[in-house]
Amino acid sequence: MIQFCHRAVMPFLLALIAVVAPATARSAETAPKPDTYLCPHATGGAVDCFLHAVEHLYTMCRQVKSIEIIEFGYEKSAEGTNGAKSEYCVDKHRLSITRPYQSALREATPNRNAVDGLRAMYDLWQKALAELKWVPGESDAEYKARIAKPYEVFSERSGAVRAMLTAGKGKAPPATTATAPRPKSAN
Repeated sequence: MIQFCHRAVMPFLLALIAVVAPATARSAETAPKPDTYLCPHATGGAVDCFLHAVEHLYTMCRQVKSIEIIEFGYEKSAEGTNGAKSEYCVDKHRLSITRPYQSALREATPNRNAVDGLRAMYDLWQKALAELKWVPGESDAEYKARIAKPYEVFSERSGAVRAMLTAGKGKAPPATTATAPRPKSAN
């Protein structure tokens, strides 16, 4: 009887171990890391991830727009459904950057200037995505120069935000004044 139970239970136990062991190993490996899809070059915390994601996601949508232009030409790249891929890319990444953006704001919260810098960066990124479309009458060189310009601004603003955070860490916490206890009234 014991051998019968043992034989019946053994496959169940082996299957259970096969399922539980990898899950246990995976949970040990899942320490918080930057999202490698949204910010593949980030090495720091949430602010670093967001700043890298801005450039990375802009590049992804820029490449999709370039493919549409190669496929249909400048004049027809936004006609009908020709621009659907780049529109989808912009919509998708506006959603996907939400979590890194909110995490960056939380991380930078003690530093008001850094928070304002992150908000400005987000607004700049949104504007740059909207301006990926070709403007009628624009030459190839003008278009390429215009859509390359945000990288310079992203880099400048990222450096400024990082500098604000570094400067904020060096400040001493505000001193609190000790108040003398109030004398008790003689009532």
